[in-house]
Amino acid sequence: YVDLTLPKNDDLKFAYYKGASDARMSDHIERRVIAPNVDSTRTHLNRELVELPEGVTVRDEAIAYRIKSAGIKRKITPDQVRAIRVMMSGTHEDMMKIQQDGRMNEWCNDSMEWLHKTFGRENTVSAVLHMDETTPHIHATIVPIVTGERRKAKQKQTDGKRSYRKKADAARLCADDVLNRDKLIGYHDDYAKIMDKYGLQRGVRGSEARHVTTAQYYRDLKRQTGKLETGVQQLQEEREEAEKQLKQVKKEIGTQKLEAVKTEAKAAIIAKVGSFLGSGEIKELKQENKQLYEEVATRDESIEKLQALIKEQQKQYRKELTEVQARSIKEQNGQKARTDIMQKWINRACKWFPLFDDAFRVEKLCRSVGFTSEQIDRLFTFKPLEYSGNIYSEEHKRGISVTKAIAQIKIAQDGKKQRFILCINGKNVFEWFKEQFEKLRQIIHPNLQPLIKNKRLKL
Repeated sequence: YVDLTLPKNDDLKFAYYKGASDARMSDHIERRVIAPNVDSTRTHLNRELVELPEGVTVRDEAIAYRIKSAGIKRKITPDQVRAIRVMMSGTHEDMMKIQQDGRMNEWCNDSMEWLHKTFGRENTVSAVLHMDETTPHIHATIVPIVTGERRKAKQKQTDGKRSYRKKADAARLCADDVLNRDKLIGYHDDYAKIMDKYGLQRGVRGSEARHVTTAQYYRDLKRQTGKLETGVQQLQEEREEAEKQLKQVKKEIGTQKLEAVKTEAKAAIIAKVGSFLGSGEIKELKQENKQLYEEVATRDESIEKLQALIKEQQKQYRKELTEVQARSIKEQNGQKARTDIMQKWINRACKWFPLFDDAFRVEKLCRSVGFTSEQIDRLFTFKPLEYSGNIYSEEHKRGISVTKAIAQIKIAQDGKKQRFILCINGKNVFEWFKEQFEKLRQIIHPNLQPLIKNKRLKL
């Protein structure tokens, strides 16, 4: 890793690799290999922040594609740096605050804009946001494609004359022009200005602290775990030995001496534990336990309050529901009573006025034919209605399209009673349908005789 500052709030780290492939880091970034510190239940929250070119699917291919498409004329040697890794993050507390404030997308956009402005959009071939580790961070990959004369060649001279200078616009793969000390310091300064609005501050300039690699971190953790296991095993052995001595003492001395020996044995064990863990760590553990007990008590109290609030809300809801149901039943009963009264008067009107009863039949017929409510109201004024559209026959189960047909309701004498009839073009609608379908039959099958059954036409 190449890092000139001690990260304080903002965290900006640079590293590079040589050779044809950076497969190990690609496996980590693209989660083909899952590290122990990765929470696989959150891996779906990770995001690709750079769209790969068409036909390119992984990070190594994106690096090779950029180098191949850059138009580099000079041969690339095996020891040349092909890509620079940039990791962008902050302290755990600050990154958690950015996430809780809903500013993670904004932070990613500002970081990507800084990368594009500093190294070029084409050279930024990959960037992945990792949300499945302890602290959110971005792994970006930069291919150091530059143009113009090399930085070191500007100072080199041969026999008092400048050496051969290449074209100023020639593309070159040159990490030296990107990862020099002055530029690294400038990168940290510029990035700190962008991160200022998130409360992130630049690291301490000139610090001798260095970042620990992931592999080194796990090696150190394993070493510490081994020491702890050895210490615990030693304590267990000493405890067993103390218990054996205690049993022997029980057989040899009286009760008072036995209590003294027990006290000494307990003190010895506590001293061993204290020497192993340190008295300061024990005090810290006690303090943490006390804080945890207080937090549990506070949460239990909050839960009780919430449960009481929920019960009160349920009680209020049941009360309101009962009131609404009672009002609804009352309204339904009132509506039913009004409906019963209306139906009774309709039945009386039908007895008093036979045509009133027949009007319901004709209204139903008009609706089945296809007339609207407004057109039916017009027909019951007994005035002619000009109609264009489709007229449907329930008897024949078919419709007929008409243009400017004249519909009218008339009163006809049927024996001693009078009744309404619906007429189309002056004819009873049933006779009119019969004539229309007969004409249709003649057009389709002129030589086919109609089959008469129950005085109805069948096609």
